[in-house]
Amino acid sequence: MEMTVYNPQKGRMETIDAVFTDENTTWFDNCTESHEVYMITDFEGDLLIREFGYDYPLRVYGVCRADIGF
Repeated sequence: MEMTVYNPQKGRMETIDAVFTDENTTWFDNCTESHEVYMITDFEGDLLIREFGYDYPLRVYGVCRADIGF
């Protein structure tokens, strides 16, 4: 799925092609507030973090779900 993410290391938005599966993504379906983490996904050795709502996901370099305990 092609999507736009915010890349803080580059200080800009970028378009990536990510696949979300049970193997690479943890979903937090009980979110009710816009600032809560909705999903975290391993992506090409990096981590995508998406908050609940319409904000762009955040791409964090060099971190995976195993590094943070998921």
